[in-house]
Amino acid sequence: MNQTLRELRAIADRERARFLPEVTDQDLEKSGALFYMNGQNGTEFDWYVNDRLSSFMVFYNDEANLGAVKLYLNRSATADVFLYGEQGKKFLKQVTVPVEATEQELLELAVLLRREADDKRLWDADIEALNTDDTPTPDIVAEFRSRQGAYTAMRDRRILLDKRAMVSKKILDEGWKVGYMERVEPHDAEDSGWFFASGTEDQGYLDDCHNIQLLPVGVVWQQLDRDIFAYIDRPVGTRLIRTSPDQFEVDRLDREIYTVKR
Repeated sequence: MNQTLRELRAIADRERARFLPEVTDQDLEKSGALFYMNGQNGTEFDWYVNDRLSSFMVFYNDEANLGAVKLYLNRSATADVFLYGEQGKKFLKQVTVPVEATEQELLELAVLLRREADDKRLWDADIEALNTDDTPTPDIVAEFRSRQGAYTAMRDRRILLDKRAMVSKKILDEGWKVGYMERVEPHDAEDSGWFFASGTEDQGYLDDCHNIQLLPVGVVWQQLDRDIFAYIDRPVGTRLIRTSPDQFEVDRLDREIYTVKR
């Protein structure tokens, strides 16, 4: 088995013993086996978009089959470990630990996992079932590197979704969907530049800073208004108004905003 995978399994065992001492190997699927969960996104996607490999899991061995340990191996040579008690129903702890691997070794592991898991259509398999003993050849590594450009737009969007936006509390407190969205020059690296309003506000309302809240763009999209997703990649200078239940158009100041609640 690949040395880094061996270390991940040791980390999962160590942190489980530390924070879930009451959980025995018999309580876990395949006596605490570590599964590589590439079935949702795939190795390449997570590597190039999320800066990590797909998650690794240890499962409880019962009918619900929920997770006891979730582990992310990051490209920064750290592992984020999440632990769950009460048969997976209760989140207990999250810790981040260093991993003894170089940047090249992590890249080669990603190449191996794509080849031995994704390419062979082995999804969410026990890492013991994957052939990861050898070192990938330079041409295979080069081919994997060449794929990075295919994920640039998705990576940029993921970064944008983590950045903050200004949001009118009319959207938050009164249940309105976004009626007006404008992107201005960001204040700093954490700012998306986006401002979202319902279209029901007057200028006096918007001038009061207490009526504005900062939220990640992803939270606005996922929890408040799914309709904005098609437009969030628009550049600085964009001003859009809602013109129908699910469509926005450029604001030319000649149309009323279509206002609607969630």
